[in-house]
Amino acid sequence: MYGYPILCLLLPVFIKDCFGDDLTYVSGYFSKTPQKLSKYSWYGNVRLYHFRVPEDTVLVRWLLTVTKGSGSNCGNHNITIHFRSGAPPVINPINTEFANNTAFLPAQNLSLSINSGQNITLFNVSNPAPGDWFVAAHLPKDDGRIEHKGFSSSCSYFFQPQMFVRRAVDMPILEFRSELHRTVSSPDNPAVLKVFLPEYTSELAVRISGCDTEGLNAAECPLLLTLGSATLRRSTVRTVNCTGRASCTITLRVPPWETWIRVTVESIYVNVTTDFTISANHTVGCKPKSVGLTGDFFTRVSANSSGLLGGNISVAVGNASAPGNSSLSPDVLDNACVHNQPVFREELDVVSVRFAVINGPNTNVTHGNATVFACLTARSPVLALNRTQTCATALSQGYDLRLNVTSPQAVLRIPFPEVAMWYLTLQMVCPDNTSDCTNASATVMTSAYLSACIDDCGTYGECRLLRSYSYLYAACVCKAGWRGWSCTDNLTAQTYSRQMAAALLLTLSNLLFIPPIVVAVYRCYIVEASVYLFTMFFSTFYHACDQPGVTVLCIMDYDTLQYCDFLGSVSSIWVTILCMSRVKETFKYVSLRSEEATAAGGFQFCCFQSRWRDVTFCLFTQMLFMLGTLIIAMSMQLDRRGLWNMLGPILCAVLAMVAAWVYRGVKRRQCYPTTWKRWVFYLIPGLASAIIGLSVYVFTETDDNYYYTHSIWHVMVASSVVFLLPPRDRHQEPWGWSQKLCGYQICKNEKEELYAVT
Repeated sequence: MYGYPILCLLLPVFIKDCFGDDLTYVSGYFSKTPQKLSKYSWYGNVRLYHFRVPEDTVLVRWLLTVTKGSGSNCGNHNITIHFRSGAPPVINPINTEFANNTAFLPAQNLSLSINSGQNITLFNVSNPAPGDWFVAAHLPKDDGRIEHKGFSSSCSYFFQPQMFVRRAVDMPILEFRSELHRTVSSPDNPAVLKVFLPEYTSELAVRISGCDTEGLNAAECPLLLTLGSATLRRSTVRTVNCTGRASCTITLRVPPWETWIRVTVESIYVNVTTDFTISANHTVGCKPKSVGLTGDFFTRVSANSSGLLGGNISVAVGNASAPGNSSLSPDVLDNACVHNQPVFREELDVVSVRFAVINGPNTNVTHGNATVFACLTARSPVLALNRTQTCATALSQGYDLRLNVTSPQAVLRIPFPEVAMWYLTLQMVCPDNTSDCTNASATVMTSAYLSACIDDCGTYGECRLLRSYSYLYAACVCKAGWRGWSCTDNLTAQTYSRQMAAALLLTLSNLLFIPPIVVAVYRCYIVEASVYLFTMFFSTFYHACDQPGVTVLCIMDYDTLQYCDFLGSVSSIWVTILCMSRVKETFKYVSLRSEEATAAGGFQFCCFQSRWRDVTFCLFTQMLFMLGTLIIAMSMQLDRRGLWNMLGPILCAVLAMVAAWVYRGVKRRQCYPTTWKRWVFYLIPGLASAIIGLSVYVFTETDDNYYYTHSIWHVMVASSVVFLLPPRDRHQEPWGWSQKLCGYQICKNEKEELYAVT
């Protein structure tokens, strides 16, 4: 980390040497805070960083820093980093299948593998496209192990990207039908210019002429001419080698509209000066016909305002016009190759938008054809389509669709589309064996939506809204073994029978708490039995609501069920261990011993004292139970999955139990519990069941085996309670009822308890 200021100082000097002195360059530095990386299971595990590359940037350098924590479990991992311009990267590191009709360009992603540790990597992009750039990073695939907070120590890996930019503040503008004279001397000293393309430009031509290279003849022109900016994907730049030509030209058909195009001229040789002249020209051959300042659109709106979003319209596509609604004047559509169709935008929620064509979604296309070709492109449309031409513009690749009688519907889903103006081109093409199809026509209904997730992630997925600082995006988290970008990959999906088996195991295993409840009631442990009943009820319905598939039953809010399940589980452990300590009997023993010297009177005094002691001991025991439960409830609210939520009550209760057992053993001068049968047949099996259940819960649970390992946890914990609950008082009737309220018999029993072995 100490090397960052030095790099910030050295970088401007380095970049200045890379470019000539004819331009003024300024530096920029942008940094993001380090974030902890996660293993990849869905897009929410990705750490996404959003950068904004300024206009006229000639060089971007990312400084990528990976830091891992210290520890024996911190190994080396390959950290994958993705870059993309215009939108977050579409990644598929676990090789899942996308939904049908989903299209994306994988070449837009660039992955770098960086070994974990204190590792610094530099990544450069020359002539980057201005605008939004995204950097995403993640660890390898998640192994599915469920790590409980505090019980497992995982290594932390942190990733921080920093961006250095070099920007020209006085980049020359190449104007149409004018010439600029420039000089280059080496590949590290290029000439950088820019040209602006207005809307409806059908062709751009950039020409180099008048090459004059020292030491070479006039025909030699050792230059490389490049148009476009780098976006780390195919077809975003066009380069031509001018060597051996007196003049060379790059022609871009249908270049991006309403944007600046970068023009870069480099020399092939080092320390060889070349003078040249560069010029540019463009053709606007697809401009729609003007409708005037107050054209028929306003007339149609005022005449038929109630049907603004209904009815059919006629649109000219290619070199054909389509008859339709009579409200459209025919002269507007004649000889027009692009028609600006008004579009209505409706925002459905934070990240969802619906686009509707005003006056209806139907578009009539005529060109004498049997097949409709559709092409969706960004920044500029494709002006002519046929069966052999690819759906691409000058500097970008589009997405094609085809419709005919046998396939009358076509759907296209694009995950994370880049921010740009998108164009849909429709054209009909005649089959080769059709001689006359001039009268053929087709009606195409178009609709477009921007949604948070594809098909709302389907049946086995949940669409979640994510945020990286102030940037909002969404992704699907899948369940029941389904995978993929929209949870449509069923390679590892759970069948309905397996989902039902998991639901039944996780819910019915809680019925094993019925024996502890019956035993607790029989032994007069009513408070403990109430806690076990509470735990059984909420654990059953929490797991019924927590199922990942379609076998789900939620009787109340999921968060409430989870909170009550966690609270009941820890409270059950708390009251069980306190019950084992038998605090009430310990204090009664101490109190009666202290009263032996003053109780020589009679049985009436003993009866009065016994009533007072019973009330006091009962209040003290209930105070321990309630105070501990309230503290547990508070800690659950602070951190539901914290380690000390379980360890804290266990340690406190065990300390109270050990103190009570030691005190009773010292006073009686024998081990407590006194009989070996109590240890062999009750305590040791109960402790073994609890330890086995805890080990299964902490160390063996994964996403795949959760439904039966967690069921084992339920069974073992419930079984341990049956063994660990202490026996009832031998002088107390079952269910805790005595034959007399007060008298000689009660006092005699309490006196005998001094010498009874419990």
